[in-house]
Amino acid sequence: MGKRYELKVVGITYNQIETGVYALVLQAEDTNRRIPIIIGQPEAQAIEARLQGISVPRPLTHDMMISTLRAFGIELVEVEIHRLPTGVFAADLLFSDGSRERRVDSRSSDAVALAIRAGAPVFTSQEVLDEAGFDIEGDEGRRPKGPRSGEQKTVTPIEDVSEDELRRMMQRAIDNEDYETAAEIKRELERREQSEV
Repeated sequence: MGKRYELKVVGITYNQIETGVYALVLQAEDTNRRIPIIIGQPEAQAIEARLQGISVPRPLTHDMMISTLRAFGIELVEVEIHRLPTGVFAADLLFSDGSRERRVDSRSSDAVALAIRAGAPVFTSQEVLDEAGFDIEGDEGRRPKGPRSGEQKTVTPIEDVSEDELRRMMQRAIDNEDYETAAEIKRELERREQSEV
């Protein structure tokens, strides 16, 4: 087995040209190398909700999965992201009940959503980094396929909205399971809190 790199979630970008298409951006630890993985809106919301620490009234699918596994004494040990011959990313989930380990095939987006909930590390190989990664310094001419890594979803400016109204808007977004909007509002509230210090 070759060298493995642990991946950290950098963020999620939004393709403004193709509706509903997102890219999960992962960076190899101790490098400038990043990998964009195309994901759908439900997975993007599930990952973003967890990253932003948004509380939801009912468990999301990935929360329920982790709770179910733990109820049976099973832990997610790690995730390994690889590429299929078609170029699509996939992942292996390594589970353990303390005495046995089992590997399970998964979509990469679901694997990352589970890993961030379980606190499990995400790894990839040097080969995947070489084939699918891009360097954030000095590799500007080479763009990954799919959404460009700099394209963020644009939202209506919310700087003029009162904090009370923002909190109401965030609660409505959570109730409607629009976790991306809720995360944007939460970031704005946190920015205001920091500017007051």
